[in-house]
Amino acid sequence: MTVSLSHPSAKCNGKLRITGSKSETNRLLLLQALFSGLSIENTSESDDSEVMQAALKAKAEVIDVHHAGTAMRFLTAYFAHLEGREVVLTGSQRMQERPIKILVEALRSIGASIAYEKEEGYPPIKIKGKKLAGGTVTLPADVSSQYISALLLIGPVLEHGLQLDLVGKITSIPYINMTLSLLNNIGVQTEFKGQSIRVEPQKNPRLTTQIVESDWSSASYYFSIAALADESEIHLSSYKENSLQGDRVLREIYSKLGVGSSIRGQTLTLKKEKVEIADVLEWDLSKAPDIAQTIALSCYGLGVGCKLRGLHTLKIKETDRLEALYNELTKLGAEVKVTNESLELAAGSNFIADWSIPTYNDHRMAMAFAPLALKVPLTIENAEVVSKSYPTFWEDLKKINFKINHR
Repeated sequence: MTVSLSHPSAKCNGKLRITGSKSETNRLLLLQALFSGLSIENTSESDDSEVMQAALKAKAEVIDVHHAGTAMRFLTAYFAHLEGREVVLTGSQRMQERPIKILVEALRSIGASIAYEKEEGYPPIKIKGKKLAGGTVTLPADVSSQYISALLLIGPVLEHGLQLDLVGKITSIPYINMTLSLLNNIGVQTEFKGQSIRVEPQKNPRLTTQIVESDWSSASYYFSIAALADESEIHLSSYKENSLQGDRVLREIYSKLGVGSSIRGQTLTLKKEKVEIADVLEWDLSKAPDIAQTIALSCYGLGVGCKLRGLHTLKIKETDRLEALYNELTKLGAEVKVTNESLELAAGSNFIADWSIPTYNDHRMAMAFAPLALKVPLTIENAEVVSKSYPTFWEDLKKINFKINHR
């Protein structure tokens, strides 16, 4: 499906309900599978969470997670501990190019039985579930926090609990803290001190109802819209002042790009403000790398430069996101430099007629480019990829007066 976007007035006002956080939902779904009786409200409508939910209930010998990277990592840990269950976890071609060796080695170190079906270090993998005693695991901390969270989530059901000793700079710490907070919410004792994380065994958790906060990374596109619009007042629900999600840093970042934000009750309000914007925005996004594309494209739309660091995890996402951004922005004549962990964009912007954006099978590429329709009509190719995290995205844009044609 191809989507053509434009905006008749560049004035964006409205109220939207954003689907529950994919990150919180997937963690809680795994905990629900471990501890029957736990109930969850406002779950994410994303493909990833649907895949996770279906896989946890599946009885099949082969489970295909498609593009769902979180599901691949979390399910690897889950099935490794599920005594007597044998399963092959596989996914899309891109999923079979995304590394999983660090997690597999960590699980093997506490007795898990996992074998590679094709290439060493990559899915598909065959798992023979068995009782795992737990104990101490050492693993690199600078690749993906999802490996760490996958292990932490099964910690309470291991006989001796789990201690993770992390080597190197810890990446995406807010996601680790989210996992620990959700464990704490059901009565699991945890400790995160220096480079070590401890999860105590827990046989009788508090089986309360867990309400999922709406997704901050999905809100990022509205921060971008508020920044690029001539006028904007957008109300989003349901958000918390004390959010567990690292992407809440959006409020601080976009205050530098002319967007004021406030939370009353559970409503996040975004308003365009007249402020002096610096020529270059500099930010370390190592704690919130998923919002990098949105920020870079907001800067491009505003004609300001940016220097974004801490982006090393973007190379192993649905696509190499840094390379994809580089490709599409240089087509417009933008001056862009990328390294393995950074993106630098020179100030200035140039828009062309009949601008068509390939999405590289990446939901965030589609949604991050969409706000630029406030500046120039554009076309998003393979626009259905948004369903991975935000299935109602195109319909929600219509509610704030974007003109959208599907073909």
